Amino acid sequence: MKRIVCLISGRGSNLESILNTAESERWATEVPARVVAVISNRADAAGLAVAAAHGVPTSVIEQQRFASREAFDARLADAIEAHQPDVVVLAGFMRVLGSGFVARFAGRLINIHPSLLPAFPGLATHRQALAAGVRVHGATVHFVASEVDGGAIIAQAAIAVLADDGEESLAARVLSREHLLLPRCVRWLCEGRVALRDGRTVVGDLPSGALALLV
Repeated sequence: MKRIVCLISGRGSNLESILNTAESERWATEVPARVVAVISNRADAAGLAVAAAHGVPTSVIEQQRFASREAFDARLADAIEAHQPDVVVLAGFMRVLGSGFVARFAGRLINIHPSLLPAFPGLATHRQALAAGVRVHGATVHFVASEVDGGAIIAQAAIAVLADDGEESLAARVLSREHLLLPRCVRWLCEGRVALRDGRTVVGDLPSGALALLV
């Protein structure tokens, strides 16, 4: 049984997409894998209730209680390791993690970012995309590296930018792609179909075109 730990900071919609997919596709018997814990850096994160509704244990580790980033990272890493995870998912975790943390979980730490990386790393990605006038936008799942949003790409989902799109409408349509993309990548990682080798994503037995979701 592959063990998954998810980190969240907010509403938990990507977490919910993982949990719903795991239940609907019966991961426990087919992969097998399950989410064993959800950890948030915010006590008011709505995603904690999402996890509880699915019977997943939760905990909160707030960074403001620690004197330094390193101290927070160390406590968070210890809490994650207590669950013996095979995969750690940043499912809307709004906190930059230090190089020591990243190295500790290298090859099993993934993130979802709302742009087609390497375009528009960081925050306000939809605003950046609209300002740049791009015609295609989307989401990326990648292995986490020390460079923010700079890790090896696993898969991407793309959408057309419409003439009347604003930040809100563009964000909503990208989020719908995230909800399809992230559970798929989590499953592939649990199945050993994708892996990180020498800083690059290695792809195993996947259907042609599976790494790009175009809508």
